[in-house]
Amino acid sequence: MNNFNRIQFEAPRLDELARHSTVVDLHFHSRFSDGADTVDVIAERARELGIGVAITDHNAIDGAVELDRHDDVFSIPGIEVTSREGTHVLVYFYRIDDLKAFYGDHVEPNRGPTVMSSIGMDVETIVRSARQYNSVVIFPHPYSAAFTGICNHSFSENQLDRLLRMADGVEVINSENLKRWNLRSALLGFNLDRAITGGSDGHSVQQMGSAVTYAACGRSRKAFLDAVSRGESKVVGTESKLLEKLQSNSAKLKISMNNYPDMVEKNIRFGKSVIRFRARKAGEKIWERVNDRHLKKAFYFVAGLTFLKINYNALPLIFFSIIT
Repeated sequence: MNNFNRIQFEAPRLDELARHSTVVDLHFHSRFSDGADTVDVIAERARELGIGVAITDHNAIDGAVELDRHDDVFSIPGIEVTSREGTHVLVYFYRIDDLKAFYGDHVEPNRGPTVMSSIGMDVETIVRSARQYNSVVIFPHPYSAAFTGICNHSFSENQLDRLLRMADGVEVINSENLKRWNLRSALLGFNLDRAITGGSDGHSVQQMGSAVTYAACGRSRKAFLDAVSRGESKVVGTESKLLEKLQSNSAKLKISMNNYPDMVEKNIRFGKSVIRFRARKAGEKIWERVNDRHLKKAFYFVAGLTFLKINYNALPLIFFSIIT
C-alpha cells in the first residue's frame, strides 16, 4: 500500500483533483436529519464544485434516496447510524437498493423516538448487519467529543481492537472535528493501515468539499468503493472555519433539542465510564511508582492494618510479609 501523501491537512484543490481522480465528500447531512439544506440545494452545490457527495444522515435514508435520483450528480449511498452506545457508524453501499434493505430490515425497526436518538443495536451488531450487504463500514471521527467516536472509554481495549478489525477503516479528516482529534484519527488510520476516508461532516452547503476522499479510479460507485476498501484512496482537507461551524451547529441544535433526554442519558453513562477509566489508570500509575522493595512492604503493611480492622486473624500473615 502506498502511504505517500495518503493524508494531507490542507485546503483541497478540487478542480485539480477532479482532473485525474474521482473526488467525493463522503460525509454530509441534509434536512432529513440535522442538516440545514434540502437535497436539491446539496445537489446543486456538488455540481458547482464538480465533486461527488454522500448524504449520510443520522438513522435516515430519505436524503440519500432522493439524491440518487439526480443522475448528473455522482453520489454514494450511505447512512450514519447512531449505535445504542451513542457511537456513530458510517455505512456505504454499492447499490441504493441495498441501502434501502439495510435500513428497512435493521435500522428502522430499532429506531428511537427521534431521528437523532440511538437505535436499539450496539456497534458490533450494526457492523455485522451491514456485512449482510455489499458495503463499506467506516468509523467516523474515531477521536471526537464524548462517545460519538469509536475510540472512547465506553469500550475496553479488547472490545476496541475487535471492533476496529471488524470495520473496513476509519475517517481520518472530519471538518467538523477539532484539529487535535483529526491528528489522532490520522495517526490511527496510518497505524491500522486500512481504508481511510475524509468528509466535511457538513450541515450546511458552505462546508461541502472542505474535506474529501479521492481515488485514481473510474467515476462509478463500484470503482470508487473498491478503491476505498482496498486502501487506495487518499484524503485531503482542513477543519471548517469558525463561522461555518457556528452555522452548522445552529442547524444541528434545532434537531438536537428534541433529543435532549437521550443525550443526557448517554452523557451520564459515558461520564461514569470515564471516571472508572481514570480511576483505574491512576491506580496503575501509583502502583508503577511503588517499585521499591521497602516501599512495597510499607504499602502491604498499611493495607494490612486497614484489613486488620475487620480481621484480627490476619496478623500473622501481615507480620510474615514484612520480615520476608
